[in-house]
Amino acid sequence: MSDWNDSLVDRPETDGAAYAAGWTISGLAVLGTIVAVWVLGI
Repeated sequence: MSDWNDSLVDRPETDGAAYAAGWTISGLAVLGTIVAVWVLGI
């Protein structure tokens, strides 16, 4: 498992800020969707 490489995994070394921002936005979008479903009772 330690030998496994992927361009998406290696990318944070070159641009960590964009990677972190992307995951933050993604996480907020998921939380927003969960809250919307919960509040609207869908």
